[in-house]
Amino acid sequence: MAVDYFLHDKIWFEKYKYDDAERRFYEQMNGPMGGSSRQQENGASTILRDIARARENIQKSLAGSASTSSSGAAGDQNELLSRISHLEVENQNLRSVVADLQMAIFKLESRLNALEKSSTSHQPSPVPPTQKVEPFSVPSKKVELPAKKVEPAAAEEDEDDDIDLFGSDDEEEDQEAAKVREERLRQYAEKKAKKPGLIAKSSILLDVKPWDDETDMAKMEECVRSIHMDGLVWGASKLVPVGYGIKKLQIQCVVEDEKVGTDILEEEITKFEDYVQSVDIAAFNKI
Repeated sequence: MAVDYFLHDKIWFEKYKYDDAERRFYEQMNGPMGGSSRQQENGASTILRDIARARENIQKSLAGSASTSSSGAAGDQNELLSRISHLEVENQNLRSVVADLQMAIFKLESRLNALEKSSTSHQPSPVPPTQKVEPFSVPSKKVELPAKKVEPAAAEEDEDDDIDLFGSDDEEEDQEAAKVREERLRQYAEKKAKKPGLIAKSSILLDVKPWDDETDMAKMEECVRSIHMDGLVWGASKLVPVGYGIKKLQIQCVVEDEKVGTDILEEEITKFEDYVQSVDIAAFNKI
């Protein structure tokens, strides 16, 4: 705002010329003035000239700053426009990506719906409820024995004896099928028992700590390795410094999970009370 104000300010830069012309006019009219007054007028005119030059320089500098500010504003505007165009391009790219994602999601949903429909259509039909079969019963016949005819009654009794109510043949077949099934199950169990199963093993890294720095670490390692169990194999070992000159024994071992447990192993190691202060499990991995 100050720059615009000084740009539109009207300054009389040539006032000293009019002052000189006015002074010469009055000198011609009234004669030459005294030396002191002339010197004063010359000093005043020089001051006026200096002031006019200073104003002119100020206006030029203000005009230059206004031009630079206008050029800077134009540069900022161009940069802003370029950023806006870049953001618009990025926005279009993002919209295309979002549209592609929406299309892919729509396709996945349609495929899932189709799979659900096909799975429901291929479901096995429900098993019909079993019907309760009533045992076969032979209707009782009331036989009237006539007084004179005895032979027809005897024939009807023979026919009743031929009917088998218990189905002995079916029971024999069921027993044979059960025996065959039991034999096959026994053979399968024997075959499965002979097949060796996988043995679960674990790799354990133990930290065995001594009482102080005077403990014989070699002897302590010898005592630890003297522990023998079925399913226990000792591995590599090393001494790891703890502090104040004290070192701990770090030893590796492989155990079978069904035969050797960590509690038993720690209990056996801590039995060497003269050398071992405590036992910690540093790492435990399944093999």
